[in-house]
Amino acid sequence: MTPRQRLRATLNHQEPDRLCVDFGAGFQTGMGAGAVYRLSEALLGRSERPVKVSEPYQMLGEIDEQLREALHLDVVGVHGPGTMFGFRNDEPFKPFKMMDGTPIFVPEGFQINTTDDGGWLIYPEGDMTGPPRGRMPAGGYFFDAIVEPLPVDDDRLDPADNCEEFGPLCEQDVRFFVDRARHYAKKTDYGVYLTIPGCAFGDIALVPATWMKQPRGIRDVEEWYISTITRPDYIRAVFDRQLEYALQIVDDLAAALGDMVDVAFVSGTDFGAQHGLFISADSYRSLFKPYHEAVNKRIHELTNWKTFIHSCGAVADLIAEFIDAGFDVLNPVQCSACGMDAKTLKREFGGDIVFWGGGVDTQKTLPFGTPDEVYRESRERIDIFAPGGGFVFNSIHNVQSNVPTPNLLAMFRAVNDARVL
Repeated sequence: MTPRQRLRATLNHQEPDRLCVDFGAGFQTGMGAGAVYRLSEALLGRSERPVKVSEPYQMLGEIDEQLREALHLDVVGVHGPGTMFGFRNDEPFKPFKMMDGTPIFVPEGFQINTTDDGGWLIYPEGDMTGPPRGRMPAGGYFFDAIVEPLPVDDDRLDPADNCEEFGPLCEQDVRFFVDRARHYAKKTDYGVYLTIPGCAFGDIALVPATWMKQPRGIRDVEEWYISTITRPDYIRAVFDRQLEYALQIVDDLAAALGDMVDVAFVSGTDFGAQHGLFISADSYRSLFKPYHEAVNKRIHELTNWKTFIHSCGAVADLIAEFIDAGFDVLNPVQCSACGMDAKTLKREFGGDIVFWGGGVDTQKTLPFGTPDEVYRESRERIDIFAPGGGFVFNSIHNVQSNVPTPNLLAMFRAVNDARVL
């Protein structure tokens, strides 16, 4: 099979010729720039060659064609030109260095100030005359959002304030998607993963709107979650407005991209913590599910794309709801969380939803285990999830920049040893 055929078989719950593997197609399935740099150095001997940062908020590194071939990956990503800090990812790139000295390339709009304790502050649209919207602590590898909580006056709340960032795609941005999708679909044989903007209702990474200089509305993380209980009508009003734009974006991208795409990222809204849900099943059904159903229905009516939800934590009690809402793929499959036993998930849901992730624990095993422990866990998860199809190997969420390289090599050794199922 070609990588594209392998992904399509996997998405249709057919057993492929060998294990389907993704690293770097999505901003939830990637690697920190430091990990990419050291892995590339180990496998390709590319000392001092900078890594291009593909997503500056999490500081993810681009897995280029040479490394993708060395790792025998099957999927590539198509994303919009914007970034989490408002500058574009298609503007000229400049050389830079991470705090640990790793050489990288970042967009021109990547502008930082160094704090007294050695941390970094980053600015929306690269405009350093206004307040910073992201902070990386000294010795860190990625940014946290800076949110200045504003008093909430319920009498003056306007759903439009929480929808400033939503709108239709301009013609230039549609062309951006088309150019990249056409390149991969026509000139390579990789499976294509599309990130659809504007469809992630209540994604807490997006609520602070770090790309905006002065966002209005409810932007504080704690206040937003409280509002799902205390202001559900307000949240629905925000989602209603967002849905109008989301469906238009789906229509535009479906018409422009057609069969060049295999799977579409729809939502990154997290519903689970380590020990249980932090948004109840009732709240999911009443607040979120109707909007997921509407978007998934439109995608499935217009295209053959499979739809992808990223939701961390102990979400076992919501998987049936995700399936009912029309999702085809679940990520990151956090097997370390309560109720997320790999064998149980495969037995109960493996015929109805594709597990994209779950390959190795990124909280403990991959960063802190021995190479032998990484190898054993990776092989164990492959043996559980892969039979019968419906499994794309990926770690549980992004690989962090400081993961030891021997552990990364052990993970890929496990993958390679299991390639032929």
